Amino acid sequence: MHKLQAVPVPDTNPEREETLPDRAPPEVPKIDLKDPALYLNRELTWLEFNRRVLHEAADPRTPLLERVKFLAIVSNNLDEFFMKRIGGLKQQIAAGVRKTSVDGRTPGRQVRECHAVCRELHAEQKRIFDELLSLLETHEIRIVKVADLPEATRKQLREHFSTEIFPILTPLAMDPAHPFPFISNLALNLLVTLHFPGAGETHMARVKVPVAKDISKRLIPINSGHSFVTLNDLMVNNLDMLFPGMEIESCELFRVTRNAMVEPSEEVASDLLEMIETELRERHFAPIVRLEVERGMAPVRRGMLAAELGLDETEDVFETEGMMAMCDLFELAALDLPELHDEPHHPVEHPLLAQDRRSIFHIIRENGPLLLQHPYQPFATTVERFIETAAEDPKVLAIKMTLYRTSAEGKILDSLIRASRNGKQVAVLVELKARFDEAANIRWARRLEAEGIHVNYGVLGFKTHCKLIFVVRRDYARLRRYYHVGTGNYHSGTSKLYTDLGILGCDEDLGQDITELFNYITGYSPPPRYRKALVAPYQMKHAILEKIRREIHHQEAGRDGSIQIKMNALEDKDITRALYEASRVGVTVDLIVRDTCRFRPGLPGLSEKARVVGIVGRFLEHARILYFRNGGDEEYYIGSADMMKRNLESRVEVHAPVEDPEMRQELRLILDAQLADQRSAWDMQSDGTYSQRRPTDDTAKGVQETLIGVAKRRLAAASRHQEKKIRSRLLGHFQRRLRSNKEQG
Repeated sequence: MHKLQAVPVPDTNPEREETLPDRAPPEVPKIDLKDPALYLNRELTWLEFNRRVLHEAADPRTPLLERVKFLAIVSNNLDEFFMKRIGGLKQQIAAGVRKTSVDGRTPGRQVRECHAVCRELHAEQKRIFDELLSLLETHEIRIVKVADLPEATRKQLREHFSTEIFPILTPLAMDPAHPFPFISNLALNLLVTLHFPGAGETHMARVKVPVAKDISKRLIPINSGHSFVTLNDLMVNNLDMLFPGMEIESCELFRVTRNAMVEPSEEVASDLLEMIETELRERHFAPIVRLEVERGMAPVRRGMLAAELGLDETEDVFETEGMMAMCDLFELAALDLPELHDEPHHPVEHPLLAQDRRSIFHIIRENGPLLLQHPYQPFATTVERFIETAAEDPKVLAIKMTLYRTSAEGKILDSLIRASRNGKQVAVLVELKARFDEAANIRWARRLEAEGIHVNYGVLGFKTHCKLIFVVRRDYARLRRYYHVGTGNYHSGTSKLYTDLGILGCDEDLGQDITELFNYITGYSPPPRYRKALVAPYQMKHAILEKIRREIHHQEAGRDGSIQIKMNALEDKDITRALYEASRVGVTVDLIVRDTCRFRPGLPGLSEKARVVGIVGRFLEHARILYFRNGGDEEYYIGSADMMKRNLESRVEVHAPVEDPEMRQELRLILDAQLADQRSAWDMQSDGTYSQRRPTDDTAKGVQETLIGVAKRRLAAASRHQEKKIRSRLLGHFQRRLRSNKEQG
C-alpha cells in the first residue's frame, strides 16, 4: 500500500499550564500547531479514499457485479480528479503560484505526488480487472476480441457496424492540409497509421469512438448471451470500410482529459447566467491535463500526441494496459443477474408517515419534527410528498426552495410548477455554479421562469450549497412555517445511492431563521443573527470553533469533553488545528470522514486517543452530523457543510439543531454504529494510510446493512403499534354500539 509521506512529530517540551480551581489540568506538551508536518494533504488523502473504494472491487466478500461497479466508480472518480483537482493545480503552476499548502507542498509537488499515486491506482485497477474477467468467465460473462470470434459472428457484427456505427464516423486526416483535429474531453480515439498501396509515405488519421447515450454503448452484446465486444475493437476490425484501398499499419487507442476549472471573468458576461454559459463553452476547449495511451504505442506517435496537445510526455502521459476508460464498466455492472449483486434494497416508509395518510403538515404539527434517513427511507414518500402536498394544499401560500442538483425523473420541478399554477408564491434559488451540473441547472431555471416562478441565482460571490425547502401555510387563524433541512441534494436518483439525512419540522425559531436566510439569499438584507441555525459564510465557522473551545473548557474543568463529527471532508486548517487543541487536553475526538482529511490521529502528545474512521459500503456516505457533549447538555446538528474552507467561508450553508430526544437517539445510533462497524470501517493511521477492520466472523454485516435492518424493524414496530390502536378503536366503537343497543332495548 502506498503510504502518504510519513513525517516526524514535532519535539515536545512539557509545560504545566495555569491550574483551574476545581482540577489541575494534565501536562500539555507544547507543540507548534502551525507545523506543516501535522497536516495531511487534501489531494493525497482524497486519492487514499479511492484506494479504499478500489479495495471493494478486490474484496471477495463483495458480490461479483458489485465489484465491477466499484472498479467503474474509481475510474470515474479519477477522471473528475484530473479535471478538477489536477486542473486547478495546473492553473496555479501556470500562474506562477509558489505558495505552499498548509501541509507544506507547492502546487508542482502536489501534482507530481498525485501522479505517482494515480499510476499506482491504475496498475491496481488493471490487476483487479484481470481477476474479475476470470471470475466473470465462470458465470459465462465475457468481454471478447472480435478477431477470436467465429466467422459467422464476425459477419453479424460487421453488419451491425455497417448499419449502426459506420454512418456516424468521421475519419480526420492529419497532414499539412489537415491540421491536428480537436480532441473532445474523455472521448476515446483511434490513432490510425496507414499508407497507400505501394507507397512509402505514412499518413495518420484520427477516428472518434462514438460512445454516447443516443448512439452506442461501449460494450456491444453478441447474440443473446452475456458476451460482449468493445466498440473500439469492433471499429479496429472494420477499418477497411473507413479507409478503403489503404493499407493499415497500426491502430492505437488514446484519450484526453481537459481542465474543468475554467472560470471566466465576471466582466465577460452581463449576468451570471450568461457567464456560466460562457464557461461551459470555454470548458469544451479547456487545456488538456492528461493523455492516456494504450501500452505499447510507438514512442514516435506517443511523442507526437504529447507535443500536439501541449503536454509533458514524462509527467502527463499515462499508459493504460487492459481496458481504457473503465467507467464504461457500469454497463456490465448493470446486468440483470440478481445472484451477482447485493441483495436488493427497498426503502421502507418512515414509521409516522407509513399508515397516516393525512396531510403531511398535520403529521408534522402534531408529532413534532421528523428525521428522514435516505436511502433507508424513500425520497418519494417523504421529501417529494412534502412538496407535492404543498403544491396542492389550498392553505399553502408560499414555497421557497434551493436547488443545487436535481434530476429529470424526480417530481420536484413538476410540483413547483403546479404550485405556481395554483396561485402560490414560488421562489427557487438555482445554483448555476454546481460543478458538472451547470447545463442541467440552466435548463431547470429557464423552465421554471417560463412558468412564472421567481428564479434567483444566489448571493453574489458565494455558491449556495444549503438544502432547504420552506413552506408558509395558514393553519387555522395564523401563519405557520414548515421546512425541510437536508444534507443531500433534491435528486431522486442519488437519494437511492447516497446516505443522507433530513428534518421535516415547524419549529418557530428555526422557521424564522430560514425566513431571514431566504430574504438574505434573494434580496439585499444584511446577514441576520440566527436564533438556532448555524449558517455559513458569516457565522458557522466561528460557532463551530467556539463549540470546540467550549469542549476544551469542559475538559479542563473536569467535565469530560467529547466531539464527534461525521462529514465528507476535513480540509479547513483552523478547524483541524482546533481539533488538535481539543485532543491535546484530553477531549475525546471521533471523526467519521469519507475522503479528504488533514487531521492525523495517533500523534504522541497531541492526538493519541483521537480516531479517524472511514466507511465504504454499497452506498456513498454523504450525511453530515455534528455532536458536542457540552458538559452533558448535548448538542446535535445536521446540515449541508463539510469542514472545508470553501464551505465555511465561500458558500451559503446551513446546519440545523436536532433537539427532539427520539431524533437524537437515531443520530446517536448512526454515530455509534459507524464507529463500531467491523465490516466496512477503515481506521486512519498516523501517517495517513488506512487499515480495514476485519471481523472474526466473515458473515458480519456492515453499518449500512445494519441500518437497513433497523429501518425495517422500526416500521414493523410502528405497524404493530398502529394495528393495536386500530383494534382498540374498533373495540371501543363496538362496545359503545353494544351499550347503545342495550339501552334501546
